[in-house]
Amino acid sequence: MRLRHTVAAALGALALAVTLPAASAQAATGSFTYLIDAPDGAVRVGTLADPPTGVCVTLPEVAQEWVAPAHTPRNDTSDFATVFTGPGCDGDSFTLRPHGGHATERLKFRSVLFLP
Repeated sequence: MRLRHTVAAALGALALAVTLPAASAQAATGSFTYLIDAPDGAVRVGTLADPPTGVCVTLPEVAQEWVAPAHTPRNDTSDFATVFTGPGCDGDSFTLRPHGGHATERLKFRSVLFLP
């Protein structure tokens, strides 16, 4: 009888362990756009399509401190987007609501985190 309970508990734990990684690998649905001032003076649009939820995303175009940060974000995803002044979700932050939250060019940032 004890062996049966032990096997059942082990199988239950295994089933839970297998389903957790799949659940944590969610993505926000939609796109997050931002503007980047290029060294040649042009303004370029950056986009994150269906970004991962709960994972800090450092914007590759502006990861280095000597490059001007991104600005003018628009959050058209299903999650809240919190932008950070530094790479690695470090520094001051500001949260944009889902489905159309946006800010002006005065908001400068280098990384973003999406949360439901």
